Amino acid sequence: MIYYDAANPAPNPRRVRIFLAEKGIKLTTKLLSIPAGEHKSADFLSINPLGQIPALALDDGDVITESVSICRFLEALNPDPPLFGRGPKGVAEVDMWVRRVELRLMVPVGMVWAHTHPFTARVVKPQYTEYGESNRPRARAAMAEIDTALATRPWLAGKDFSMADIVLLSVVDFAEWIGLKMPEELAALRGWHERASARPSAAA
Repeated sequence: MIYYDAANPAPNPRRVRIFLAEKGIKLTTKLLSIPAGEHKSADFLSINPLGQIPALALDDGDVITESVSICRFLEALNPDPPLFGRGPKGVAEVDMWVRRVELRLMVPVGMVWAHTHPFTARVVKPQYTEYGESNRPRARAAMAEIDTALATRPWLAGKDFSMADIVLLSVVDFAEWIGLKMPEELAALRGWHERASARPSAAA
């Protein structure tokens, strides 16, 4: 298998790297430069026609894209330690929080990135700056919702570190990079971030 990766601050490839580090999985990796447009090259488009990273090329020639889907595939091959939940309830809770983070937090963060950041101006035309700015309060509101949940548990889906925490860490750190900082008053979210960032896998 070949894992097509991109360097930080790209959040989606980082999710897979953290997952691999937590599992102790080693993959052959090809690093592509997003600023140089290597993900839009003809060679890579033959692997993923969407021109998006990450991608996992399997030994049989098939390709899996989308960060969480790649991790689900690898989880099935390497079930220990489980990062998608233990038992039916645990699996459902991890899935619920992954979706909440992606839909309620990552979407507005992505809109701020696409429509207000100078790095995206050359590819997002036109940028709807007012719309992008209108998503900042939505992102902060989602962080507040997550903070409330984390006030009663050490990790997002319960007592165990999971894929939900990996997704959240990638989004929160990317949001910080584009200028969407965690509000100071969200003590539970900040405490969670310290715990998650202290894990060796966070450096992946």
